Parts: sequence; C-alpha cells; structure tokens
Amino acid sequence: MILLGVFLAVVLVLGLFVIALYNGMVRGRNLAEEAWSGISVQLKRRHDLIPNLVNVVKGYAAHESEVLEAVTRARAASVELSKSSDVRAVGEAEKGLSAALGRLFAVAENYPQLKANENFLHLQQTLSDTENEIQLARRYYNGASRDQNNRIQTFPANLIAGSFGFRKFEYFELDNESEREVPQVSF
Repeated sequence: MILLGVFLAVVLVLGLFVIALYNGMVRGRNLAEEAWSGISVQLKRRHDLIPNLVNVVKGYAAHESEVLEAVTRARAASVELSKSSDVRAVGEAEKGLSAALGRLFAVAENYPQLKANENFLHLQQTLSDTENEIQLARRYYNGASRDQNNRIQTFPANLIAGSFGFRKFEYFELDNESEREVPQVSF
C-alpha cells in the first residue's frame, strides 16, 4: 500500500513537471510568434511609406528612373515575402530593400530643392523612425526566439520538446558584416 502511494506520488510529480515544461514552451512559442508579428507590422509600415517617398522623389528626379524602379521592385519583393514566416527569406528581401533605399537617398543628394522639400523631409524622418522601430522589433523577436530556443534545447525539456512538435526559431539577423554598418546619408 505504501509502495503504491509512493509510486502514485512520483507519477503525479512527474506529470505536473511535464505539464509545467509544456506550458512554458507554449508560452515561449507564443511570445516568439507575437514578436514576429511585431516585425511584420513595422515592415508593413515601412512598405507603405516607400511609395509616397518614391512619388515625391519622382517629381524632382524624373531621369533617375532606374533607381526608382529598383526601389519599387525591392519593395514588391519585400511585401510578397513579408507574408511568409521564413525569417531568412524576409531578411534577405529587406536587405535588398534597404540597399535600394540607400541608393534613393544618395540620388536625393543631387537635388537641393528635393532635400529642402517638406514632404520629402517628413517622409525621410518617418522612414527613419520606422527603421528604428524595426530594429527594436528585431531585438525583441531575437530575444524571444533565444529564450524559446534555450527552453526547448535544455535538459530535461529537450526530451519532450520534439515529441510535442516544438521547433527552434531562426534569428532575424544580418549575415554580411558590411551591412551592419549604419549607412551615411548627409544633406
């Protein structure tokens, strides 16, 4: 009778432990997914600003169509991939868009009237603010992903994480060291 009671107590404690581990992994997964949605919101905001910026520049720099088309193509690719949950593909598309925007701002330097245009300055500031928000969202996502990855890869949670379908989250990061540098745009 005592042996049966001890056995039931051990099973109960192990069951409660597995439930607590599972619930922690679910909370971590939900936090990382919520963090990814924060990045998506900021990327959509960025994507929505770009056509306005292109239109303002287009009025001043009509013969710079190659740069404007490159920004438009990069934006379209980013918008399409932003619907995906493939972190690496979204990151690559956003790198291409950032490069195209850098070229657009470099073109704007050649037009003093454009640099002084209130709409352009406002859009540039809003885009800069959005870039800061994207950076914060990336940090939050990467932190949530790190915590979840630690949670599912450490013992003893790693023993049950796979059987419940928990997977490792990819980080949203820059692969090329030169891309880590802040672009210089001066007016």
